[in-house]
Amino acid sequence: MNASETHAPQVEVVVSDCSATDAGNLFAELCRQFGSDRTAEEAPHEAHTSRPTMWTGTFDTSATRGTDERPSPPPPLSGPVKAELQGEPRAVERLRRALDELYAVHQLGVVAGDQEIDVELLLESRARP
Repeated sequence: MNASETHAPQVEVVVSDCSATDAGNLFAELCRQFGSDRTAEEAPHEAHTSRPTMWTGTFDTSATRGTDERPSPPPPLSGPVKAELQGEPRAVERLRRALDELYAVHQLGVVAGDQEIDVELLLESRARP
């Protein structure tokens, strides 16, 4: 196993308990900062079932994009959004810091393994002045 396998910069993000619009806005904001298997324009679709819908995206925290100055705040979330981040601890921390800059973040739980960490967060829009 080489060093890139043990320190993978990939973070899987699972978003739930929200609308497709909120999931899309959240993923679009993350796509502006990191490389991803998604595009910023890719809109999640609402599932028409009685079961809860979850959306996933994978973000490469080593492939950061130039976002030193944010032109405007992110679109407001219509309500709290649950997000689960899973990956190598440093990669998860980078993505968590990006979320902290965008939203009010409340940590709900953490499960740490030998080489991966799973962090459950609740995201909310910040109050605007």
